[in-house]
Amino acid sequence: MKYNVVIIGSGLGGLECGYILARHGQRVLLLEQGKQPGGCLQSYHRRTQTFDTGFHYVGGLDEGQSLHTAFKYLDLLDLPWHHLDTDGFDHVTIGEHTYAFAEGYDAFVERLADDFPSERTALQRYAELLKQSSAQQFSALNPHAEETSSHELMEISAWHYLNENFHNPLLINVLSGTSLKMELRKESLPLFTFLHGNSSFIESSWRLRGDGSQIVNKLASGIRSQGGEIICNAKVQELMESDGKVVYAVCSNGEKYESDMFICDLHPAQICQLVKQSNLMKPAYYNRINRLENTFGMFTVSLLFPKKRLRYFNYNQYIYRKANVWDFYQDKTSVGGVLVNCHVPEDDSEYTEQIDLLTPMLWEQCKAWNNTQVGKRDGEYKEMKKRMANECIELAGNFIPDLTEYSQSFTSTPLTWRDYTLTPEGSAYGVRKDFRYPLQTLLSPRTPIPNLLQTGQNLMLHGVHGVTMTAFYTCAEIVGKEAIWEIVKN
Repeated sequence: MKYNVVIIGSGLGGLECGYILARHGQRVLLLEQGKQPGGCLQSYHRRTQTFDTGFHYVGGLDEGQSLHTAFKYLDLLDLPWHHLDTDGFDHVTIGEHTYAFAEGYDAFVERLADDFPSERTALQRYAELLKQSSAQQFSALNPHAEETSSHELMEISAWHYLNENFHNPLLINVLSGTSLKMELRKESLPLFTFLHGNSSFIESSWRLRGDGSQIVNKLASGIRSQGGEIICNAKVQELMESDGKVVYAVCSNGEKYESDMFICDLHPAQICQLVKQSNLMKPAYYNRINRLENTFGMFTVSLLFPKKRLRYFNYNQYIYRKANVWDFYQDKTSVGGVLVNCHVPEDDSEYTEQIDLLTPMLWEQCKAWNNTQVGKRDGEYKEMKKRMANECIELAGNFIPDLTEYSQSFTSTPLTWRDYTLTPEGSAYGVRKDFRYPLQTLLSPRTPIPNLLQTGQNLMLHGVHGVTMTAFYTCAEIVGKEAIWEIVKN
């Protein structure tokens, strides 16, 4: 059977592309080499509990906000979303002091201006820039619009912008303190990435009651109900090119799938590995893609608690030992910052049974075990994980005094991510964007082969919000800007 579109990889980007294109009447096939779809959104089970791989919260779901129209089209708004506290959805603790991020741009400014009154005007300018970046996220799809300032923001350093616009170093750390959801790097992070990584959460912030696989299951069900197919345990080992286009995908079991168009929800370097012989992908392209650097990974500690032991808190808590938010993770001697994420009680009680602690982890910290697999790593690796887990727990204990009363704990490293999600170097946020080299690191959905597209967090932006944006941009290459703009223009 020949398909209109074959999608390789069923992470969020692949699933969203599959759903959008199926709704547009395309015959769609998703090929997933793992046992289940979902990529970094997939969940896993330990005894009676379910754990998320990478999903923790999302922003901008209310009507009129940046993600509402897209999620409405994708039929994701009726999932059990739980609204975080409007007067402080994120709390940032630096040393002995805690600061809250309030929902809504005006409230956001007022709340922080209470702590930093001399910076009120600068905070207002910053909030306007956040609002502008949110409003322009789909504007490049408008076939009648003038060029926006997004490209310009890609060429500006986030670190330089903050230091030029704010005079108080502590406020710069506070404003950056919720950005464990991206890789803060003074020498490379574009302002574009920083703004988009923060703006939607200020609009409104949400957790799921239950695990992130609900998003995966809803999209997969929608694809199938519209005639699409998803095949798991289907590892694509080569994309065959002929006469200037990809003609079929070859799986490791020998199966071949023919299609007019192909979309890869993979790291760009992995796509290059699949196209083994090409007249269009020149050595210069391969070399450029293979030189791309990846963002850091995450170390995660999931803690389980006995019933009625830990009260649920309806916000995210970021904790730092010192005011060094932008580079604390480069100190490999101890954990200096952690995100405490609380799972919404599924029994409507006041108590949670699970929290996650997350801290950045550089690939160099686990590179020694690069050639090992899950369940087959030595005692030194286990000791390293135990030490880091204890440091995360100790730091988070400044916020939750009885944190040591958990009943069980589970840990994961970038190696775990690599093995289960096949993400190169266990990178949490994909290819590192660099304001010094915007054209090299901000990638187009297109490749040198006309009918081979790419999608996912490695292109423009990462996270649920960024990947969703990218999926619509990728689909516009197939069904046209006008058709996609009709979906997102409101």
